[in-house]
Amino acid sequence: MQENNAVEEAEVLENTEKEEEKTADENKKGGFFSKKDKPHKKEIEQLKAENAELQDKFLRLYSEFDNYRKRTQKEKLDIIKNASEGLIVSLLPVLDDMERAVQYAAKPDVATAAILEGEQLILQKIKGLLKQKGLAPIETENAKFDVDFHEAVSIVPSPSEEEKGLILEEVEKGYTLNDKVIRFSKVVIYQ
Repeated sequence: MQENNAVEEAEVLENTEKEEEKTADENKKGGFFSKKDKPHKKEIEQLKAENAELQDKFLRLYSEFDNYRKRTQKEKLDIIKNASEGLIVSLLPVLDDMERAVQYAAKPDVATAAILEGEQLILQKIKGLLKQKGLAPIETENAKFDVDFHEAVSIVPSPSEEEKGLILEEVEKGYTLNDKVIRFSKVVIYQ
């Protein structure tokens, strides 16, 4: 058995040496590429050129996308920055009216009823503008306490079972903007 293994090892070594000699002879004759490998050399060069072209396209596309991303971020910031511009512009006439009312009230011979009437008109103008922008007050009169719209600031013992959970008084008015609560109504409730 040992003789068989030794013979097999000798044959493997012989075959390996022959293959190495063959490869060395081929390399001496035509360099790394033999004549039959010349067409492959052209293909490799062509593939390298395609690879370079694709890398260039990729870099240009990446740069274009990066510029697009930066531009959209800037536009978003501008929109956020100027979001209240429309509301402020629509409130400017109300501001003018309020300034005129203050100037008129400063006169010594002005009646209080006229000042009150002017302030009521200005208040109605402001409410109208805000309503157009989607602002709505949260109703609390004869309403049950709802944690989605109200905040209890105080609790009063209920005189009867039917009044439990009802709102007794509104301390601060709450508002919704386009059906989203932006300020909860602060209320006193029966418990």
